[in-house]
Amino acid sequence: MPDIALFVVTAALLAIAPGPDVIYVLTRGVSQGPRAGLAAAIGFATGCIFHTTLAALGVAALIRSSDVAFNLVRYAGAAYLAWIGIQALRHRSSFSIEGASDVKALATIYRQSVIGNMLNPKVTLFFLAFLPQFVNMQAGHVGWQMALLGVIFMIVTAVVFGAVALFSGWIGAWVRGKPVIGERLNVFAGLTFIALGIRVALPDLAPK
Repeated sequence: MPDIALFVVTAALLAIAPGPDVIYVLTRGVSQGPRAGLAAAIGFATGCIFHTTLAALGVAALIRSSDVAFNLVRYAGAAYLAWIGIQALRHRSSFSIEGASDVKALATIYRQSVIGNMLNPKVTLFFLAFLPQFVNMQAGHVGWQMALLGVIFMIVTAVVFGAVALFSGWIGAWVRGKPVIGERLNVFAGLTFIALGIRVALPDLAPK
């Protein structure tokens, strides 16, 4: 069996590291409240199933070997993030705390988060490089070991991102108490998502 304890610690440290996913959850929590942040957190965690499956099947290796395939997926993910940002700027009511007050709205946030995670080829390649480091080759059943590690990573991600969602929701509640700032949270969210899209599409422009 793989070293589960070491894997959990490593996965938690990686999950909390600043990146597009955690920034997305943070932005949802601040602008739309903790429930929206939690929906996004669970969505990104669910996306780990997709990447684990690709890594276990070796599809990630095919993406890595093809610049065209990698870039197509990357640009699709970037365009999707930018589209969400534009929607936030255009439809203020649907991107407010009131806009995330019912099950349907939360389901939409969850779905957008899953798709956003699935359209990030870097996550797939990360899983391909990361999971095998903790696989016990002598134990055999490599595919099942990778599946187990993927499920554990998904749970760790949900916990870490969930904590971020709750914390950002608390910050958002405070910010909404300041009318001058609170009324512009949709602008903050929209510009953040557009910036994330640009970062995904043009990683070389990101600060080092």
